Amino acid sequence: MTSFIRSSLGPAFLLAIAPLSAVAAPMALTYDQFEVAVPHLDLETCPDALAAEDVFCRATLNHDEIHVFVFERGGDNALVGFGSFPAEGLDALLK
Repeated sequence: MTSFIRSSLGPAFLLAIAPLSAVAAPMALTYDQFEVAVPHLDLETCPDALAAEDVFCRATLNHDEIHVFVFERGGDNALVGFGSFPAEGLDALLK
């Protein structure tokens, strides 16, 4: 980067391109955040592979997969699990 570009863009630009490793700590994803940010389906029950006590599941569809997010029922409803499943045959159900 030339000195002209560096001085023209200033420190705000350099902060904007700081690597993600500069972030102090990862954030937990809560259901409140997920609910407003991710289009999803509410599942009545979790798939057997993800079923556990005191959790609930939500699903998203992307390409040829169903992605299931598992959240705890207590506390801040944090994300505690995730699984992906093939969506084979789903198109017939949606017609």
